[in-house]
Amino acid sequence: MLRDAAWRKRLSAADRRGLTALFWSHLNLYGRFELDMNRHLELDGVALSPPG
Repeated sequence: MLRDAAWRKRLSAADRRGLTALFWSHLNLYGRFELDMNRHLELDGVALSPPG
């Protein structure tokens, strides 16, 4: 559909914005990480501030 010139002319800016998720959905912008629920983080000496 996007390769067809007739459809490209029919799409508005709002239509194109709605399609951008299709083009970015394959990216992992935050990186990948392994979560090991059997291991604990070493937080000794780390000061945790109260929320707010």
